Amino acid sequence: MRISVIGCGYLGAVHAAAMASIGHEVIGVDVDEEKIARLGRGEAPFHEPGFEALLREQLAGGRLRFATGIEQVRDAEVHFVTVGTPQVAGGWAADVVHVDAAVAALAAIARPGSVVVGKSTVPVGTAARLAEALEGAGSALVWNPEFLREGFAVRDTLEPDRLVYGVRPGAAGVEPTLEGRPEVAAIDAVYAPMIARGTPRIVTDWATAELVKVSANAFLATKISFINAMAEIAEATGADVTTLADAIGLDARIGRRFLNAGVGFGGGCLPKDIRAFAARAEELGLGDSLAFLREVDAINLRRRDRVVELVLDALGERRSDDRVAVLGLAFKPDSDDIRDSPALDIAVRLHGLGVDVVATDPAALDNARGRYPRLGYVATAAEAVRGAAVVVLLTEWADYRGLDPVTLRATAGDSPTIVDGRNVLDPATWRAAGWAYRGMGRG
Repeated sequence: MRISVIGCGYLGAVHAAAMASIGHEVIGVDVDEEKIARLGRGEAPFHEPGFEALLREQLAGGRLRFATGIEQVRDAEVHFVTVGTPQVAGGWAADVVHVDAAVAALAAIARPGSVVVGKSTVPVGTAARLAEALEGAGSALVWNPEFLREGFAVRDTLEPDRLVYGVRPGAAGVEPTLEGRPEVAAIDAVYAPMIARGTPRIVTDWATAELVKVSANAFLATKISFINAMAEIAEATGADVTTLADAIGLDARIGRRFLNAGVGFGGGCLPKDIRAFAARAEELGLGDSLAFLREVDAINLRRRDRVVELVLDALGERRSDDRVAVLGLAFKPDSDDIRDSPALDIAVRLHGLGVDVVATDPAALDNARGRYPRLGYVATAAEAVRGAAVVVLLTEWADYRGLDPVTLRATAGDSPTIVDGRNVLDPATWRAAGWAYRGMGRG
């Protein structure tokens, strides 16, 4: 099929390359000329395992190209809208101005019978508002939320755990089932290989599809903040939150995943999505229904405060004299994304308190340096740890999880402390190597 992808950021660029890899003819469009030029040369503008190789393969095969002019997608049969919906300045709501602009532009140029597919995360009710202009131009609107995990985006696009289509609600007893819509058949054709493999597929109304993504993110954020709240209790009572998580995670109703206490969640999705969800509930007069998300957010942010406290406690009176090595700046491993990163936030806070911070990250150094040039940066963990009084592990890259405490102890400062912000190190091993170990809620 002929497909366009409007918005070539993280979501859009991966989606475009993945759709080309399953045989579609794809054109990606973005207003950022530099980004489009890089993508056209086969250069990934962000770090994502496997993406650049996929991008180059599809460009070479002729199934994928990029452009800055939306008029070039006029002949596409299916248009995916993948633009960002950031948090509005000074508030919690989602800013959907880019979604509005993309859909308005498509309404003006898309051919009758084409399908516009929204993948951006939007407040519930957005699709119903946007649909009128598209349907007046002869195009149908489908809301098809994305469920990508940074670090696994290529796999999650090509091997999704579910497909959700939101379509215009029908009048009961008047129209056939939602499954019978031509726009559903068009999206089925796009995702034919996934459907053939038995990927679960749900066809529903616009509002339900919009709610699927934000509800999933709200649930995950709540689970993470719950175990971090338990870490606060564990720290006050001498309990071990990791063992606690293991024990309650054996309950099939709860499960162990996302019960890892630490510095909390960040990135470009979870924080802003739960805030936008709470803000939308208030607009609907249902603020009490999602009031708990404000506490979820507060617990998450408190964990950053706790890491800063642990570092300052370890430094004591030596705050301005001794080095603190920060391992990790991206919000999660296998990514260079520093949006709302707990790791970068903690590093910047420590620097602002007069601490001599030296930070490193396998992928996010350039992004962090561009945002906060005054921090000290080095290329490797070994360089960062050299002479450090305190080492803070904030992003659980595999390289950091496997660090040898004996080797590092030989180059670190006197009586060094390791602050394990992700609870991924073995306390006994590090203590035996001569480190003072501090974890998150670990007694």
